Amino acid sequence: MEEKEQKKYLKEKEKLVTKVGYLQRVLKEYKVPVMIVFEGVHASGKGRLSNELLLALDSRYTKFYATHAPTETERRKPFLWQYFVNSPSHQEIYIYYRSWYSLYIAMKNNIIKDSLYDGSKLLLQEIRNFEKTLRNDGTELIKFYVDIEEDKQKEHIRRMYDNPRTMWKAQEYDRDNDEDYKREMEKIVLEDQNSWHRIKYETSFVSVNEVLETIVNRLEKRLKKEKKRAEEEPEKRDGFFNGKYPDILKKYEGNHDLSKEDYKDRLDRLQKEMRDIQYTLYERKIPLILVFEGWDAAGKGGNIKRIIQQLDPTGYEISTTAAPTDIELRHHYLWRFWKQVPKTGHISIYDRSWYGRVMVERVEGFASNKDVERAYEEINDFETSLTNFGAIVLKFFIHISKEEQLKRFEARQADENKVWKITDEDWRNREKWDLYEEAINDMLDKTNIKKAPWLVINGNNKRYARITVLETVITACTERFLDK
Repeated sequence: MEEKEQKKYLKEKEKLVTKVGYLQRVLKEYKVPVMIVFEGVHASGKGRLSNELLLALDSRYTKFYATHAPTETERRKPFLWQYFVNSPSHQEIYIYYRSWYSLYIAMKNNIIKDSLYDGSKLLLQEIRNFEKTLRNDGTELIKFYVDIEEDKQKEHIRRMYDNPRTMWKAQEYDRDNDEDYKREMEKIVLEDQNSWHRIKYETSFVSVNEVLETIVNRLEKRLKKEKKRAEEEPEKRDGFFNGKYPDILKKYEGNHDLSKEDYKDRLDRLQKEMRDIQYTLYERKIPLILVFEGWDAAGKGGNIKRIIQQLDPTGYEISTTAAPTDIELRHHYLWRFWKQVPKTGHISIYDRSWYGRVMVERVEGFASNKDVERAYEEINDFETSLTNFGAIVLKFFIHISKEEQLKRFEARQADENKVWKITDEDWRNREKWDLYEEAINDMLDKTNIKKAPWLVINGNNKRYARITVLETVITACTERFLDK
């Protein structure tokens, strides 16, 4: 390329860089997360394009993530774990040098071996769900597929090998996967052309400007949408309650008595079985996820305590879900739960969980109606990712009557050793019993998927509930062991 033409491209680039910086600053104020993906064969110019973009952006609000051969930790987590936990906050831009597509292709073609998944179609659907979830949350996802002629690619590789300082770049983990990778990526891009920007890498001057111009166009369009949205009426947060719902809880009312003697005998035996279950889960590298939801004072903590009574503490973790922190609020609401996903062979127990979005956040108006309505599908997709990975997911809702709750509240209030368990918020929640009842029934109806079922437990009798939960966990795990 002639010097005159190079100067022309450099002048255009300077203008584009200024625009990109401006748009990043403005969209940060609108709390728009941006994800920019670069895919392409080995030595196609992805690194150069990524670096030019990094130079154009404010490093305080920009991060770079390079997909790599999974580490030992990443191998023991679900397929999309490393990407969800490394997704931007609502004020950041993340650049991905290769992405979930590269990992998917490497796994499909056995470049990276993983026996935990039954087929690649599952992973492709997970990718679609992942991107949909992020877009619905407001993420601007910009995907580039960098194409390069074979002669040009060979020239890039030769340069890398000739320089001892860049030789390592010619040894990427996927360099031997180029042919299969290109075939798969061409298919993916062709099937979803509207979501990809194809870049023909010829010279860095032309390709860098093309990438910058594409990003400027996308971000300018997004800014117009955000300005328009700011002028519209705020989204409704009334929880869309109408009193019409499937009364699932009604089937689990009443009392189930269990004597103290019978309870004590069965509890000791079941807890020893639970310890054996933990060892077998570890040996077979099966993660177990136990979710506990229920009315205030229903006995969630008591059930959890009986499950872990004789377990090895190095093999389980209890997550008590409270109000999200400032950092968590700047991410998709499932981000903090993806971070807590157990590795293979370990147990994660949740004392309240991601279902807060469709219960307390719906009732209290902390989330908009649209946020709640789409959460049912997002939660189902999240749990499907966990079960695709081989996790056993059991979700318990401990149900007690309104009368039983009142008895327990009053008993806690009168006991100096338990008075700390009862708060003003508990009493306020009780006043909204009918709203919570509708929200809970909707939740049980819309998120009861086959591989991650809801198990409603009558908790009016604490002893009965604890034994039933333990028996259910042991049975589900034993069935999995026999199935395998």
